[in-house]
Amino acid sequence: MPTEIVFSGSPLDRLDFRRRDEAWITERLSEDETRILPVWRLSVLVREDEPRLAWATPELRESMSSGVEPVFLGVREEVAHFAADLSNLEDPIDELGLGGVASFPDLRAIASQLPAGDAAIAAHARHLIDWHARHGHCPGCGSVTRPRDAGYARECTSCSAEHFPRTDPVVIMLVVRDGCCLLGRQASWPHPFFSALAGFVEPGETLEEAVRREVKEEAGIDVGAVRYLASQPWPFPASLMMGCLAEGTSEAIQVDGVELAEAQWFSKEQVKAAFAGQSEQLGVPPAMAIAHQLLRAWVEDGESVG
Repeated sequence: MPTEIVFSGSPLDRLDFRRRDEAWITERLSEDETRILPVWRLSVLVREDEPRLAWATPELRESMSSGVEPVFLGVREEVAHFAADLSNLEDPIDELGLGGVASFPDLRAIASQLPAGDAAIAAHARHLIDWHARHGHCPGCGSVTRPRDAGYARECTSCSAEHFPRTDPVVIMLVVRDGCCLLGRQASWPHPFFSALAGFVEPGETLEEAVRREVKEEAGIDVGAVRYLASQPWPFPASLMMGCLAEGTSEAIQVDGVELAEAQWFSKEQVKAAFAGQSEQLGVPPAMAIAHQLLRAWVEDGESVG
């Protein structure tokens, strides 16, 4: 597997022990050197002249809604970095005077073009800001919550319950058998695009159990051995994709018709042809997806379940 997977490898030191130091956070937000990443409706600000993050100074805080605070991302070379939610602005490009300088593209579309560290920072910022937007009220008593710990917690203003950002575990698995791999296609995907099977880990499950259950439910294939390979943060909205190779112990496919519309076994030769853009029967996931990396690990690097 590659050492760098899109959305991983942030260059920032998160300095978690500083999150509860309100004086330190306040001081950093008053320094001219501090950098703030603008986020507008879950899209991060990207420079127009080259694909990299566009950072602002602390003056940006004046454009934020009352009661909304920047979230602390970390420190790099002694410079503090934050992210700020500007979703309250109707036209941030015009209101901030950024025309021709920067824009807010969809992160999925731009991620693979960003430097690896920038993509990881963008995922971190998007995940936190989305969590705050979704948790303005306490799930216990329904009262308003307020941000705490530089953006890494919220506290209920009524019952004082503490709430923390959550990450949803997802298994994504390449099932292999007799020199072939199992790939599936959802009904909404354009033909001939196929990808590795995936699903959320359920309560009380191990990763291996989730892999076996999901593959059986979606494609009717029995799975034996499971081997974990790598993971990928996936901030759409808050998942951690855990990539595995799995041993298929049966061959007959029976799709559920709900999660998958179709599933097929593909040989290594077919996958190689798809990578080269020479297949009309198979389209593979883009390089930014861990499913793509699982396929390459199996086809090119000789990774196996055993």
